[in-house]
Amino acid sequence: MKLNRFWMIGLSTLAGAGDAVATTSNGYNLPAGVTALSREIYGIHMFVFWICVGIAVVVFGAMIYSILRFRHSQGAVADTTMIHSTKVEVVWTVIPVLILVVMAVPAAETILKMEDMRNSELSIRVTGYQWKWQYQYMDAAEGVNYFSTLSRDSNYARQLHSGIDPRSVPNYLLSVDKPLVVPSGTKVRLLLTSQDVIHAWWVPDLGVKRSAVPGFISELWFNVDPGKEGTYRGQCVALCGRDHGFMPIVVEVKTPDDFKTWVEAQKAETKQASAADAAPIKTARALD
Repeated sequence: MKLNRFWMIGLSTLAGAGDAVATTSNGYNLPAGVTALSREIYGIHMFVFWICVGIAVVVFGAMIYSILRFRHSQGAVADTTMIHSTKVEVVWTVIPVLILVVMAVPAAETILKMEDMRNSELSIRVTGYQWKWQYQYMDAAEGVNYFSTLSRDSNYARQLHSGIDPRSVPNYLLSVDKPLVVPSGTKVRLLLTSQDVIHAWWVPDLGVKRSAVPGFISELWFNVDPGKEGTYRGQCVALCGRDHGFMPIVVEVKTPDDFKTWVEAQKAETKQASAADAAPIKTARALD
């Protein structure tokens, strides 16, 4: 869309060239992320931020000037007459409306993109539990199903009187035993729900966050840029109970070929586990 390209040029200019290539937060701002959608969200964020900065400069500048220029010590006398100006009232009504429209148009376009689940290439059902996540793959990866929980080293270190310095644990409280694995350059759709209370699935670098509500299925999607393979971390951001702070999310992005290899390995592992579980039953039946 020509309109969308116009907005994005403006957003990129205002955000700055350095911010446009950043993928992680500096601790004071949002991360630009590793998806086109996350960068678009970041661009809108910076666009609105600079508008707010401009408004603050004008408003506070006028206030400071008035306080210094028309203070009592300089002989200023307060005006006691009531002056009405229709033109001034129209101007200070129209300008805020125009500013809101300028901010609303790109934001609405991005929201529509966020809700467009068409043409997804991989679907994964994500179920929140107190306090872990279950990932059930569909489509070509159907049959891959596992739980993702807090890693053992973080779990040990968090215990009262564990004697372990949390700073010595890599990615303390942000690591899991089994991450969600997805391919790069692929539109991945997540179907979110919960088994008990409300949870929320959030990974900042992917630019996605959505609540997991019991009895409902909500959707979100992301598409990690090729060449941005790696590990991205997030957390449950809904107060879901006592161990809410120990429910991290880790997404491991692989190349499409490496992802296919991983899927085959997971399926083979599942078959071996099923065969091992079935062996004692067959033996018992034979003895009977």
